[in-house]
Amino acid sequence: MPMKLLRGLLVCVVFLLAGCQTVLMAPSGDLAVQQRDLIITSTLLMLLIIVPVIVLTLFFAWHFRASNKKAHYDPEWDHSTILELLIWAAPLLIIIALGAITWVSTHKLDPYRQLERIAVHRPVPADVRPLQINVVALDWKWLFIYPEQGIATVNELAAPVDRPIQFKITASTVMNSFFIPALAGQIYAMPGMETQLQAVINAPGEFQGFSANYSGQGFSGMHFLFHGVTEEGFAQWVQKAKASGGDLNRDAYVKLAAPSENDPVIYYATVAPGLYRAILTRCLDPENPSCMTRMDLSPHDSGDSGAMLRSGQANGMAASATHPHSD
Repeated sequence: MPMKLLRGLLVCVVFLLAGCQTVLMAPSGDLAVQQRDLIITSTLLMLLIIVPVIVLTLFFAWHFRASNKKAHYDPEWDHSTILELLIWAAPLLIIIALGAITWVSTHKLDPYRQLERIAVHRPVPADVRPLQINVVALDWKWLFIYPEQGIATVNELAAPVDRPIQFKITASTVMNSFFIPALAGQIYAMPGMETQLQAVINAPGEFQGFSANYSGQGFSGMHFLFHGVTEEGFAQWVQKAKASGGDLNRDAYVKLAAPSENDPVIYYATVAPGLYRAILTRCLDPENPSCMTRMDLSPHDSGDSGAMLRSGQANGMAASATHPHSD
């Protein structure tokens, strides 16, 4: 390949990559940072095998080329104990190390597990309560309900910096995926089921969130903004929603849930009691045959708390009853 053509290709590649964002490698949430570190550690461990194999492959091809008369060729060679030990022992040690890291990280980074720290060497204060946010994936937009603040928003999300967040996530129709790369890994949203995510944002700013799972025609427009703000900024944001929002009752929700694309930000100053649980259990219409309260449900907490369908239901997909729901 001519050098001018090679340089031209390299310039084009650099130009195209200049617009890329490396948010996964430079996140602003502690959970995402730990996940980033896990990616780096796993990659480096695998490169301990991959790089030597590539280098040795190229070296052997060059050293034993036909024009190299000094290379020793032994057609009767068939075994070397040292080579066998290297070939099997090195990958085995890497697999053991990866397995140990995976085992520890799987439990440490469990999205259902309450946070033990806000950042490195900064444990969660004992008197700090997580901010609860109920997330509903609609066609094709995101609904966020703040049960403590009594508000709801569409396609906009805010949380105070350094305060733990507890997301409870479900969907209205088809499976989706809730993903804020700067905050934490993606979590699936499924109708009739609830998943959870415990996370924290450590820096103020505006961060992109979106659906990471194809869900139909308007999937590409399922983007939203996540604002990391101070406690004062969060209080102002809540007041803004209360001042400029409407009422999210069941009739308003039914209209909102109708399929639509590229929806603007919407604020709701009030939310009907029990709305999230009604969405989760598919009981907006109690006479609906798919309403889960008409089925065999496990006991649930008082108030607006509910419980998930037993693991034998919902098309055989497990939904743990040990995680209560509230809105």
